[in-house]
Amino acid sequence: NVPSPLWDYFQRFEQEALERGIQIDLNTQEISGEITEISEDGIAGSCTYGSHNPGHIVIDLTFWNQASDLLREMVIFHELGHCSLFQGHREGTNPNGTCSSIMRSGLGECRDNYRLTTRETYLDELFEFSD
Repeated sequence: NVPSPLWDYFQRFEQEALERGIQIDLNTQEISGEITEISEDGIAGSCTYGSHNPGHIVIDLTFWNQASDLLREMVIFHELGHCSLFQGHREGTNPNGTCSSIMRSGLGECRDNYRLTTRETYLDELFEFSD
């Protein structure tokens, strides 16, 4: 229940978890996803889940069409942090003003700094809370 372009990121998420010693099977978790327009301004993605239903991720089509691979990854991994790892938002800020987690809500004052050079640090932090 996940379109192929989105599933590529789901598989990447599973692989990144595995590289950190965490086994995640998004098929078993029955997390679904879609790429479609989100009517609310400024929302790139969302995750809905409950105690009796598996998670469902929606990625905004306009965002998808304009975003780089790395930005798509950050948003999808953030949403999987909610749907798969059941993590909440973390609003920490590094001394240089950058966000300390990709699990930030977007409502704080920190600046995103998810780059190839910082990616490993952010992913280590994401999966650190999954043990």
